[in-house]
Amino acid sequence: MYKVIGSVKSRTFRVLWMLEEMGIPYEHMSTSPHSEEVKEYNPSGKVPVLLDGESVITDSNAIMTYLADKHEMMTEKPGTIARAHQDALLHQIIDEVDALLWASSRSSLGLNTLGNFSLIRQAFELEYEQNIERLVKKIEGPFLMGKQLTIPDFVLGHCGGWAYVAKFPSHNAGFKIYLKNLRSRSSYQEAAALGQNKTS
Repeated sequence: MYKVIGSVKSRTFRVLWMLEEMGIPYEHMSTSPHSEEVKEYNPSGKVPVLLDGESVITDSNAIMTYLADKHEMMTEKPGTIARAHQDALLHQIIDEVDALLWASSRSSLGLNTLGNFSLIRQAFELEYEQNIERLVKKIEGPFLMGKQLTIPDFVLGHCGGWAYVAKFPSHNAGFKIYLKNLRSRSSYQEAAALGQNKTS
């Protein structure tokens, strides 16, 4: 059985959500980044960490790609044009949405201590809105790649929730419908419930 290490209130959520969607049994250890439990497997202290037997895999995107390829679910087939498009979408989301949210919320960068932080924040919000506008145009419906839920959806869906908590505004109606569709899935709700002391 897989073991997933990391708090639901982190990128670990993406892995948990994906496993719930796939219907694959797993064990979840809820722990914060940089905890001793995490550092035992990942010296950087970053989560999530996936244990598959004696093997350790880090980074949410690497974990999801591994799971999708291994079980031949939630992904286009490797070596196909469709997979190339899927990977391009994934990297676009990581570069233009995930990285933006990370930079704006990373307290260690010290941006919130700068006198012009409000202007920096406005620039982040504007960039976020523009990047979402571009991404929404690529939704083939109801998911990014069409009828099949794939890895980029887990990342963008999680980022949408992250942005909401961080109070990043998005006025795009299409994006709101897309997120509502994702959040209505039982797999999303099951993964979210793990943050309320539910065990799997």
